[in-house]
Amino acid sequence: MKIIDGKLISQQILSEISLEVQGFIADGKRAPHLAVIIIGSDGGSQTYVNNKVKACEVTGFQSTKIAYPENISESEVLEKIIALNNDSNIDGLIVQLPVPKHINEHKILETIDYRKDVDGFHPINTGRMVSGLRSFISATPNGIIELMRRYNISPQGKNVVIIGRSNIVGKPLANLLLQKGSMGDATVTVCHSRTKDIASIAKQADILIAAIGQPNFITAEMVKEGAVVIDVGTTRVPSEKTKSGWKLCGDVNFEEVSKKASYISPVPGGVGPMTITSLLMNTLLSYKKEIYS
Repeated sequence: MKIIDGKLISQQILSEISLEVQGFIADGKRAPHLAVIIIGSDGGSQTYVNNKVKACEVTGFQSTKIAYPENISESEVLEKIIALNNDSNIDGLIVQLPVPKHINEHKILETIDYRKDVDGFHPINTGRMVSGLRSFISATPNGIIELMRRYNISPQGKNVVIIGRSNIVGKPLANLLLQKGSMGDATVTVCHSRTKDIASIAKQADILIAAIGQPNFITAEMVKEGAVVIDVGTTRVPSEKTKSGWKLCGDVNFEEVSKKASYISPVPGGVGPMTITSLLMNTLLSYKKEIYS
């Protein structure tokens, strides 16, 4: 069994990005610039955004964090998005989700210029991705594909089972793995809350990806001997062993499943670190105008 070390791969990629940014600066160019809008005071969102800002500092990116109170009007947020769309010094723009209930999430995402949509949530980017055209790919699926690539885990011809059908992970990941190419050509099955007998389907997987948000949902009985297991789950559960009183728990029972898997990603330290790294990878592509000129 080998551990898929997302923290290590993330650090390698950030170092590669940093070297590239140093080259831009040496040539007299400005650094790539990521803008993040956050609304409200949700602790998880605040931590996530702060980690994005830190990653920008590590790589030499510029970053702009715009924080609004919970009761900000939708129209004010939309006005700010439009202003950032029109700012030629901004390469990537994201609005941290979730947003308060009085704000229409779809309207927010559709207002972001798709050429700066480094989260990959705009319908134009998702549509292009499904069609096999170059686009910004949402961070977590992109991070999973990059982890697989760097560990030489090829999905070609393999049975891949994805547990979870969210717009952020399950659906885009399934589409990516269906595309023709070295990191595609898989036979993909997507399971969800209405799927009957998930256990028997999961056990057919050469590559099993859990993104359902239920701690320890995947047990050893659900995993084929020698399968690759990638855990996307990050649920906070109570813990007396931490100062915060909680710890992150994945969808996979790591202790059980690791005894059967050929490769397995831990939580924390697996897919999680790659999400922010993928965001910076997309921002760099936007800066270099490699997706949209």
